[in-house]
This record gives sequence, structure tokens and C-alpha cells, in this order.
Amino acid sequence: MTNTILRKLLSFLSIFFINKKVSEIKDKKILNKINKLNINNKKYQYNLKKTHQKFNFELIKLFKQKKIKNFLREGFIQKMFFVHNRLFIYRELKCLKNDKKWSFYKKLLKEDDVGNPIRYFLYPSSSGNKINHVFHLNILIKAFNINIKKIQKIFEFGAGYGCMARIFNQINKNISYTCYDTFYVSLLQFYYLKHNNLKVGYKSNDKISLNYHFNQIKNYYQKNSKYLFIANWSLSETPIKLRKKFNKIISGSEYILISFQEEFEDINNLNYFKKLKDKISNQFDVKIIKNKYYRGNFIYKQNHYYFLAKKK
Repeated sequence: MTNTILRKLLSFLSIFFINKKVSEIKDKKILNKINKLNINNKKYQYNLKKTHQKFNFELIKLFKQKKIKNFLREGFIQKMFFVHNRLFIYRELKCLKNDKKWSFYKKLLKEDDVGNPIRYFLYPSSSGNKINHVFHLNILIKAFNINIKKIQKIFEFGAGYGCMARIFNQINKNISYTCYDTFYVSLLQFYYLKHNNLKVGYKSNDKISLNYHFNQIKNYYQKNSKYLFIANWSLSETPIKLRKKFNKIISGSEYILISFQEEFEDINNLNYFKKLKDKISNQFDVKIIKNKYYRGNFIYKQNHYYFLAKKK
């Protein structure tokens, strides 16, 4: 409750930065397509941690009540997917501005209006969340001197509302992007990315492919090569049993970008990822780097890390 109130108060710092309204006609068309996907079907319930069970329940309500237009103003979505007016974001922004690739990053930081995002009060052309996502890419690029423009394929585990997919589409219009998430979160991705005129759908040959069953993507590593695996605070928030299913997709990648917190519920993530490093170090150059800017929320502080890897 305290964090919810603080997020609400911090949002007032951006009260003078107003987004454009999305097209009502376009919004209706997209929502009609989403309604045809049968959002009430119970077969889409998952064996999730309590945190994500509650999140999915709230997201279903948002769709049913037709209040999705301003989804990035919802506290429960901000808690999971959207960081806004936090001071550590300014330190990330400053790092990007001081980088020799700043002109490249600056283009990626331009925020969209879809979802009515809270603009970052110290850099209103973007949002705290988009700055945060671009900063993650900066960490990966610097770790291995990667030319991010040459990456053609992405697999993202837990793709949020589609922010990273949107960023990579700005980098490369022909990117092949595969998202894996729960069914209800995939609806949010569909809504956001469709509004941004991206080629997104539920087929494997869609430019941005949305997936919610493991059987849809279990052979991804056999059909694809030289792809980037991304999991920002997602793999580290799922049961160990589910994580193991993705070992082959992770080890089949060319690059790995994983962000994680030291502990999540009853799981010691730092130990888990140290073991993963030992397991794949014969194939990859692996780096576990402490996040020097982010220490969690106002109430519960802990260390956060990057798990970065490049195939040898």
C-alpha cells in the first residue's frame, strides 16, 4: 500500500506532460480483435507464483471493464512493468548521455502515447521505463562490444507490455521478435504493439510473435540461430521447474541479457544464476554484474544484477 501511494505521488511530478489521445476508431478495432481471443477461458490459468496470479486477475478485470486505454497509469501494472519518476533513472539517463552512442540511444528513448505513460519529469520526451530498458541494452553492448543493429532475432521471456519489442523495432524494422508470457499479458502486448502499427500476432511467422504455451516455442533453439535471449526480472520471478524448461533456449542463443533481483519470494536468485554460469561457461563468456543504480523499491531494498553472456 505504501509503495502504491508513493508511486501515485511521484506521478504528479509529470502532471504538466500530457500524452496525445489514441484513435478511438483504431482502439475499438484492436479491442474487438482481443475480445475474439476469448479472455474468459479458464484454460489460460497458470501455475504461477502468488504475485503473478494476482497480477493476471487484475489485468483480466481491466480488459473486461474496458479500462485498458490508460493501462500504464494503473498501479498494479506500474509495479510489475513500468518504473516512472525514480531518481536512479536519472543516473541511468546520465550514463546514456555520456556514452559515445548517445545520438543512437536518444532516438530509442522517444516515448509513445499508447497506454498514457507517465513522462519522466527530468526528461519528458521519454519515460522512466523506456530509459531503463535502453540502459539495459547499453549494459549488454558495453560488456561485449556488440553491434546491436546486427542482431536479427530476439527471444524475450516475460516481455511485459512490449516495450523492448518496440525498441528493437526502432533499431531494426525487420527484426524477428518472439515473446513468451502468460496469455493475458500477451493481450496487453498485442494492444500496445498494434496501436504502434507493428506487425504483431499469434503465429510463429509474425514479425513479432506472441506465445503463451511452452509447446509453441520449445523447439525455438532448433529453428533459430544467433539470437539474443532477454529476460528482465521475469525468469527470476518464475518457479524453478518452469525455468528448467528454457535451458535449451538459453544455451542455444548467441547473446544473453537477464536482469534479476537477489531474492524472489522463496528463491535465492543469486545462487541460481551463479550455478547457471558454471553450467554454461564452457560455451559462453559469462558476466554477472551488480546493478550499481537500482536497489529495489522504497520499502524493500536488495541487490539487483545483470546476467550477461556471449557465445564463444
